[in-house]
Amino acid sequence: MQAGRDEQNPKKLMVDDYPDGDNSTIGLHPDKINELELFQGDTVKVRGRLRKETILLVFTDESVEPHKCRLNSCARKNVAIHPGDVVTVNRCDDVPFGTRVRIIPYADTLEGVTGDLFETFLGPYFREAFRPVIEGDSFIIRANMRAVEFRVEKTDPEGGCIVSETTEVFCDGEPVERAEEDPDANVSYEDLGGVRKQLGLIREMVELPLRHPQLFRNLGCKPPRGILMFGPPGCGKTLIARAVANETGAFFYLLNGPEIMSNQMGASEKALRSAFEEAESNAPAIIFIDEIDSIAPKREDTHGEVERRIVSQLLTLMDGKKSRDNVIVIAATNRPNALDPALRRFGRFDREIDIGVPDEIGRLEILAIHTRNMKLAEDVKLEELAAETHGFVGADVASLCTEAAMCCIREKLDVIDMDSDTIDAAVLASMAVTQDHFKTALGAANPSALRETVVEVPNVTWDDIGGLEDVKRELQELVQYPVLYPEKFEELGMSPSKGVLFYGPPGTGKTMLAKAIANECGANFISIKGPELLSMWFGNSEANVRGIFDKARQSAPCVLFFDEIDSIARSRGGGGGAGGEASDRVMNQILTELDGVGTRKNVFVIGATNRPDILDPAVMRPGRLDQLLYIPLPDLESRLAIINAQLRKAAIDPNVPMDQVADATHNFSGADLTEICQRAAKLAIRESIERDIRREKEKELIKEEIEANGEVFNEEAYDAQAPTNRIERRHFEEAMGYARKSVSDAELQKYEMFRQSLSIDTAVAGGNAFRFAEDNPMTGQRAAALDDDGDDFYN
Repeated sequence: MQAGRDEQNPKKLMVDDYPDGDNSTIGLHPDKINELELFQGDTVKVRGRLRKETILLVFTDESVEPHKCRLNSCARKNVAIHPGDVVTVNRCDDVPFGTRVRIIPYADTLEGVTGDLFETFLGPYFREAFRPVIEGDSFIIRANMRAVEFRVEKTDPEGGCIVSETTEVFCDGEPVERAEEDPDANVSYEDLGGVRKQLGLIREMVELPLRHPQLFRNLGCKPPRGILMFGPPGCGKTLIARAVANETGAFFYLLNGPEIMSNQMGASEKALRSAFEEAESNAPAIIFIDEIDSIAPKREDTHGEVERRIVSQLLTLMDGKKSRDNVIVIAATNRPNALDPALRRFGRFDREIDIGVPDEIGRLEILAIHTRNMKLAEDVKLEELAAETHGFVGADVASLCTEAAMCCIREKLDVIDMDSDTIDAAVLASMAVTQDHFKTALGAANPSALRETVVEVPNVTWDDIGGLEDVKRELQELVQYPVLYPEKFEELGMSPSKGVLFYGPPGTGKTMLAKAIANECGANFISIKGPELLSMWFGNSEANVRGIFDKARQSAPCVLFFDEIDSIARSRGGGGGAGGEASDRVMNQILTELDGVGTRKNVFVIGATNRPDILDPAVMRPGRLDQLLYIPLPDLESRLAIINAQLRKAAIDPNVPMDQVADATHNFSGADLTEICQRAAKLAIRESIERDIRREKEKELIKEEIEANGEVFNEEAYDAQAPTNRIERRHFEEAMGYARKSVSDAELQKYEMFRQSLSIDTAVAGGNAFRFAEDNPMTGQRAAALDDDGDDFYN
């Protein structure tokens, strides 16, 4: 038949929306109808995603492009596709006329509908034309100013048929409840974002053995039997497994670890065997074991006999005494190193796939998926949101979208009647999620993998830091440029610096600089206090260091800030006893992580100390904290900038000469200047409170006198005459009487000497006179003489 020929040469067409189209029709361009050798009114089989098919009538539509087709929302839902997706269209001449069909309405569309559904809805609908129906399809009928949705429950003949004048249409039985449908039943590859590469590997490992096992038998090799997916929680491991099962049409068996655990001898192993037996009886099948580390830990680290037996049983089942070509085992975990090593060999879990934190492009895909059905305002820019959600996995992006929707709802709470069962349609129409809602949600959201760690994007900006212009510029080049302009480093084939060490007197703004640079480049910021890494248990301190760096990589780009790094990075070998050994082990672990044997991603390490002389030299070598930035005491201009930055939000008398304050505070640190400003503000507050108390007493006396004379006291006019509260000259003069320098001249000299010992200018004698050989002005006998003496740099 003609259908056989067309099945071998299917036609793929892109889908357009067809809002005015009928549920049973597909709109095609006349040229496409001629190409397929069809006529208007012929039946075609349309295949979409998830192996779903439906039968439609061909309808001529000259407005559609030749390489596209038009389907309305009901037809698209039946084949699980969206506008822009691709469907396969095949000629189908052998659709039989139906004898009987059973159609049931959806309960949620029947509210307020009474009377005979057949006479009101179904009869007129099927009398319009000979409509094809297929089991499981849904369609909407509009009549009497209502829209009711129905589902085709059963057809005779089975599968699908055409409803004609002789077909008996039954509409009995209880209406269908949508809540009974599995929400994951329609998950497909289109619902996955940020995992394109990993999904390609999984499809290669799963779909080929399930659909075409003869390929492997033809080559004389065994098909893959298992895939282990690992990654942080919320990155989409379970969703990937469900999508693969739906797309391949395979039987899906979900196996959760706690479900098979039992105290009875042999019950756990029996439950595991039953799961594999059920999958084999429904082959092709996919067994998905979620959180496999809970039932298959390392046997040498397990004290319970039940866990050891379960691991052994799982190993036996994975080997499989009989052929299991059509059963694939997919497991997921966020602790792959906790699994028993016997599972991680070829023949069991053949391939391990890292489902990591998505990059910016992946986050944009996930945002597009989760906002697909949201009512968005025109100002929403998903590209900006994707760029700002560093370290977010799919679940975090979903949470962000939900929080943005909640922000939109909160704005309308004053016009929503909480006691009413209905909401005004005008209120619903006025609601839309805006970019500001997403910005507000971003302030309350952070990556779920890092919620146990203090991760934040600080609110400190360059405006909060006065002076230090050279240091700011250096920091921008070290930290901000690799985040904002990574393509520049790729063009030159260079990797950015890994870390920077701030050293200098206390109170010069080292911590604020680290927060400001993290804010300016939009990176996550993890602040680490040295003592919190130390533990009394052997090996825990090193594990804490590893965990911190792992979390920083997951939330990249990330700034990792070690405040007072001298507390954990002292010179090794100097401490005695177990405490010294523990400090040395922590130091060794930090050095290993700084070297970045594994992927470093975009993690920048900043250390701050005011005791650089006791640091281990290995920390400061090139490749680790190689950029050494001395944060000096502020000069005159910097001191004036610091004072202005501290008082930029305060009410200051314009007659206060700030330049004189800056001139009088030579060798004061930024913290010392802040203390002066705070003391002046405190004096102004004290004076204002005392003045208000006096004025309140005076007001009471004046009020009594005026009212005693029978007049009315104007309280507002009296309050308007109150003097303005502001910081004046006398407050600064009194505050300067308490001013003190936190850094002595002797300590300052030590910092200067240390800075000079690390200075680049003195690192190589005569370094400023370096010239390449071809540009060297020395020629002839003089150059030869230098060569003979061995003094020349070039040999």
